[in-house]
Amino acid sequence: MTDSWATFGADLYLEPVGTGLRSGLMEALREAVRSGRLAPGTRLPSSRALAADLGIARNTVADAYAELVAEGWLTARQGSGTRVAQRSAPRRPDPVAARTRPARPRTGHSLKAGSPDVSSFPRTAWLRAARKALTAAPDEVFDYGDPRGRVELRTVLAEYLARSRGVYADPERIVICSGFVHGLMLLGTVLRGRRVRELAVESYGLGLHRDLVTSTGLATPCLALDHLGSRTGELAAMRGTGAVLLTPAHQFPTGVPLHPDRRAAAVDWARSTGGLILEDDYDGEFRYDRQPVGALQGLDPERVVHLGTASKSLAPALRLGWMVLPRGLVAEVVAAKGPSDWMSGTLDQLTLAEFIASGAYDRHVRSMRLRYRRRRDQLVAALAERAPGIEVGGIAAGLHAVLELPPGTERSVVQAAAFQGLTLEGLATYRHPDAPAGRDALVIGYGSPSDSAWAGALDALCRVLP
Repeated sequence: MTDSWATFGADLYLEPVGTGLRSGLMEALREAVRSGRLAPGTRLPSSRALAADLGIARNTVADAYAELVAEGWLTARQGSGTRVAQRSAPRRPDPVAARTRPARPRTGHSLKAGSPDVSSFPRTAWLRAARKALTAAPDEVFDYGDPRGRVELRTVLAEYLARSRGVYADPERIVICSGFVHGLMLLGTVLRGRRVRELAVESYGLGLHRDLVTSTGLATPCLALDHLGSRTGELAAMRGTGAVLLTPAHQFPTGVPLHPDRRAAAVDWARSTGGLILEDDYDGEFRYDRQPVGALQGLDPERVVHLGTASKSLAPALRLGWMVLPRGLVAEVVAAKGPSDWMSGTLDQLTLAEFIASGAYDRHVRSMRLRYRRRRDQLVAALAERAPGIEVGGIAAGLHAVLELPPGTERSVVQAAAFQGLTLEGLATYRHPDAPAGRDALVIGYGSPSDSAWAGALDALCRVLP
């Protein structure tokens, strides 16, 4: 799409935003509705006519229309065409109240790590998979479900994980959960029932996960890490520890992969002590510069629990995750989950199974991998031009980067960004309470801004860096 304006109707114009044809067209149509240039009930041109006007493929326009219908911006009826949906007008603020309201920092962009670009959720392909799955679903699907999850999803996951992540995955060893947090809660309950006292965690990680483990009655001693990843050789000296939580493919948040020697050391520790390794494979599919780092679980399926979710690859709202368990752990996890699948929607499980089996999941992951890599490259290029003194790390994979800062500046940079309406997090946010103070750095998530917001977020980031 060029920067020229495309004529729409007699005197209305669309200005595509962003780099993608479909996303640019969708944002231009949204803006036309928001601004009132497209009034409710306005009939839009056919996909063929608009495609001809814009010089793009008809399928691109049809897909954009379909997604905007799903979002509620447009309506489509047989014989009536595609029209702007009826929407309630926003309430105008009282001018006197607006003048007396106290000033506050501007709100705008967020570069917090851990979130994907949810605006890129494949609505049309997902709806297609949902229709097919629902049409073929047996009546039993609408009853209370198997606590292990639907066999259709477990079967396709076993094939997909073996092929893409090197996981030894039998459908009978897979239990579906409502996300990583749910899986961690179940495993914490099982470990506590086995009289495990401590589950070691990495010295940098999510406080939410530490708190959740603590709530199950387990202590969370921290395992130091460096440029080679967690120092798993130190597990042997942690006498009360019966399990460890690792992010081996791409450590969160420092971004380093676990060195092969340290992978082997972790497995050796688990074998010699009867310990358990919980592998959080939160973004293992997004590797950019070389082949993906295989899952740790492949080294010893009986000592490693592999945990994954659709939260980063598709959307957190799906609330779908999975655990690939050692054979001897399956019954205990199923018992902890309960006699029925109360947490994970059966229809969403069937839709995801169809989405994977049809190849749509692979296509979506490849598309998002290219998109995130492009954003990463734009981030690196902008920093090289506008903040050449900033070193960037952890960028071989994932949805975030680590920006090294001069000592003593992390807090001030985060505060300056907040005043400018930019939400950032410093590396200290993720440090274990028992870990020693470390370097000053920012953890920059480049996944969550929409295409239309990314350039502005990147510009705001460069303005606040020292």
